[in-house]
Amino acid sequence: MKMRVILTIVGVITATPALALFWPGLLESSYGLADPDRMTTALLQHRGVLQAALGAAIIWGAFYLPVRVPAAATAIITKAAFLALTVVDSGMRADMNLISLVFDPLAIVILAVVIVLHFRAAPSTAAPA
Repeated sequence: MKMRVILTIVGVITATPALALFWPGLLESSYGLADPDRMTTALLQHRGVLQAALGAAIIWGAFYLPVRVPAAATAIITKAAFLALTVVDSGMRADMNLISLVFDPLAIVILAVVIVLHFRAAPSTAAPA
């Protein structure tokens, strides 16, 4: 039960960039863009859709065990890639919002623990030696 709650929370927070589809003004608070051009707005809104899909997959994995590891692994890869692309640049890091700086690394750790626990709980399918 706790795992479902934790994964649901991680999934919901992961999906929050999708709110920019309905409130483009969130792009300023989320990404520091006061007046983005139309292409930048579209790209960031598209990112929101992808984040919503990822968040939905994490939530799905909370309730449907076969999806749990693939969703967690995908989230780890995408969150780590985003951090690798941004945190290495001190100027970008200074402009990042707190959610990205705190939530993404925390989510990576949580999702890695989910994967480890999944494989520890899974019965071994290896043939005895």
